[in-house]
Amino acid sequence: MNKFKNEYAGRILVTICGGFLIVLTLIIAIFLIVRGSVTFTQFHHSVAEFLFSSDWAPEDTAGTYGGSVGAAVYIVGSLLTCGLALLIAAPFSIAAAVFITEISPDLGTKLFQPAVEIFVGIPSVVYGWVGMTVLVPWIRDTFNAPMGGYSVLAAGIVLAVMIFPTITTVAADSIRSVSDNYRKAAYGLGSTRWQMIWHISLPAAMPGILTGIILGLARAFGEALAVAMVIGKTRAFPSSILSPTNNLTSAIASDMGNSANGGEMNMALWSMALLLFIISIVCILIIHLISARSQKKMSGR
Repeated sequence: MNKFKNEYAGRILVTICGGFLIVLTLIIAIFLIVRGSVTFTQFHHSVAEFLFSSDWAPEDTAGTYGGSVGAAVYIVGSLLTCGLALLIAAPFSIAAAVFITEISPDLGTKLFQPAVEIFVGIPSVVYGWVGMTVLVPWIRDTFNAPMGGYSVLAAGIVLAVMIFPTITTVAADSIRSVSDNYRKAAYGLGSTRWQMIWHISLPAAMPGILTGIILGLARAFGEALAVAMVIGKTRAFPSSILSPTNNLTSAIASDMGNSANGGEMNMALWSMALLLFIISIVCILIIHLISARSQKKMSGR
């Protein structure tokens, strides 16, 4: 009887905690929708202006409006830095995951993967500081970059290092979950180890690898401090990856505290926050779609 009561109490506690998380997420979503939509409902700006215009000059006095809220520079900056980070990090992450699981499983599991996971706990400001003091001068001296090396390239490299552990860990777990029967069948047909990895392990683990990449992308979109320290924070479209620009999170972090509450600029920044929230939700939905498709394929077999 006591065992039954303890199990019932534990189930109730877990249900309450799960329900609380759902309610908290809904509250955050409603709050962002209410605050972020003021730009379009109260200040009468269009969604097209917000997304596609580069004219950013909102009024910063509560109760006044009539400025412009074009956030295209920040949106393009986020897309460029995050896209570059994925291009840099994804190949290295997949290669590291293959080493951990297929090339040297003992060494990879005991030493390499724990070392990679340590990077997750390093504060963002440390990445930003190292990028600002080491990476930015190197870009300046090596590529003769304008503005002292503060650039899209610097932000992309810093973000790549930050999302590398996430993609690597998820990809390694996905490759490790591939059935050994597939590997044995490939070897039985005369495949080499590299043929088995390329034609069997990676395709079978691809849904999990893609999930890791999307999780890394979501992490990159949400990063503010480290990127703000190396991107240059200029309100202009970059002419190349060596040029400075700005992104959504850096603009929110630097301007939100200095904007008048309820003013046009303040509400436009909340609209940026809403856009980031929507991007995160889209990434989560993509992950669920990939997982559902993977499960459907496995059940079909």
